Amino acid sequence: MTTPPSDLTLTAVAALWGAVTGALLPRAAYRFSVPPEEEQDENDEQADGPEMPEVPEVPEGREAGGGWLAACPAGHPFRGWLGRAYCRRCADTVAPGALLLPVLTALLCAALAMATGVRPESAVWLALAPVGVLLAVVDIRVRRLPDPLTLPLAVAALALLGLAALLPEHVGDWTTALLGALALGAGYLVLHLVNPGGMAFGDVKLALGMGAVLGWYGWPTVMLGTFAAFLFGALYGGVLFVVGRGGRGTLIAFGPFMLVGTLAGLLVGAYAA
Repeated sequence: MTTPPSDLTLTAVAALWGAVTGALLPRAAYRFSVPPEEEQDENDEQADGPEMPEVPEVPEGREAGGGWLAACPAGHPFRGWLGRAYCRRCADTVAPGALLLPVLTALLCAALAMATGVRPESAVWLALAPVGVLLAVVDIRVRRLPDPLTLPLAVAALALLGLAALLPEHVGDWTTALLGALALGAGYLVLHLVNPGGMAFGDVKLALGMGAVLGWYGWPTVMLGTFAAFLFGALYGGVLFVVGRGGRGTLIAFGPFMLVGTLAGLLVGAYAA
């Protein structure tokens, strides 16, 4: 079947949007990459539970405030949220991602546009995709999903899908999106309460947004995206075990697998809609 020219145009525009927004992410990714231990020390909090494996060390002189970094590794003030993670005082980039993130976000946006086509919800997926990439990068770096990203993502997903539901030619249901957010959030909350060390509370908050996105296309999509997340996580854990870098008690950043699982479910749901 021939792809309509309008879909090809949308895919090209989406790829360009992804490249531009992806180029703006490295600075925010650096500033949000505060290891959980550092944030706890600042708030004088004590947490009980299983010992966490080592996270990347915070270089001396780097200060964190409000859940984000305010200085480069050398201690120079680091302001702003968009663009390269570049310190003018050091005349150097303080974190990688200047090339990878634009390419990754462009491919992600192009895939979403190609799967969804010219529908109102396409704009929603393209608006949320860069935030998903940012969350994945931060979680991979420091095993942390920042509240300033996870909770607004859930609210934005429901609000934008609500607007999309008011427009003609949309394919999806806002009520199921809301119920999907509540159901997936509740499910992850139960897992967190049963095993706090294995399922962090940040994953619970991320599940709200992921449930909303998956729920738009119905319950089968919610189940597919959820299953895919645990499958990808299990496969990764199995690879770590085989190569001798992990064991039964090894903790991994689960946020990226939630996001990739959601992407898989979303692509299938959009194609099938």
